[in-house]
Amino acid sequence: SSNADTDNGTIGINQHLSFLSVDADATLDRACHILHNQTMDFLPVLLPSDMRVLATITYTCVLEHLVSNFREQRRLFDDTIYDLGIGTYGEDVVVAYSNQTLHEVLHTLHLHGLSAVPVIDESTKKIKGVYSRSDITFLTKASDAEDAVSNLNLTLDVLMSQQRTDVTTPDALHTCSMMHTLQYVFEYFAQWKFNRLICVDENDQV
Repeated sequence: SSNADTDNGTIGINQHLSFLSVDADATLDRACHILHNQTMDFLPVLLPSDMRVLATITYTCVLEHLVSNFREQRRLFDDTIYDLGIGTYGEDVVVAYSNQTLHEVLHTLHLHGLSAVPVIDESTKKIKGVYSRSDITFLTKASDAEDAVSNLNLTLDVLMSQQRTDVTTPDALHTCSMMHTLQYVFEYFAQWKFNRLICVDENDQV
């Protein structure tokens, strides 16, 4: 029993100590490997002498570096995102309909492990927007906890009408075509610094 308690305590400490970061002299290549292998969105850069956080590396930082520093005559990323197999297409794309309730959509996000979902019109199948779980409009509009819970029955149509729509919002809708090159996507991400890109066809269908 004593050994078990000790083991559990050690496990807890090790988990706490597994906070991931890189030193200031780490290469960008190493930072990218950690981001990718650990499925992280950001990586702190620490000064080893006193553990100060000097910066945070994100995928946007990496894209900005690639866009601004690669100046070869032969463009490195001229293939289309579809040909490269980047993205999710066809029946695998999870969508929400504008007449669905927030409760239904949050369940869908949880079920599929997604942070956001494209919202489409139920009749035309055209994209109307994107809903992200980071949007807390339904909470900020509530007067108390009971009101917040009741807001789970609001439809996405209602919720999206209350969202910010300016292009600087990270979760705003940005679209591309399956024929866009990876270079175009890199440059677009680096310029606008948004979170996701929805691929649509010529009829604005996801």
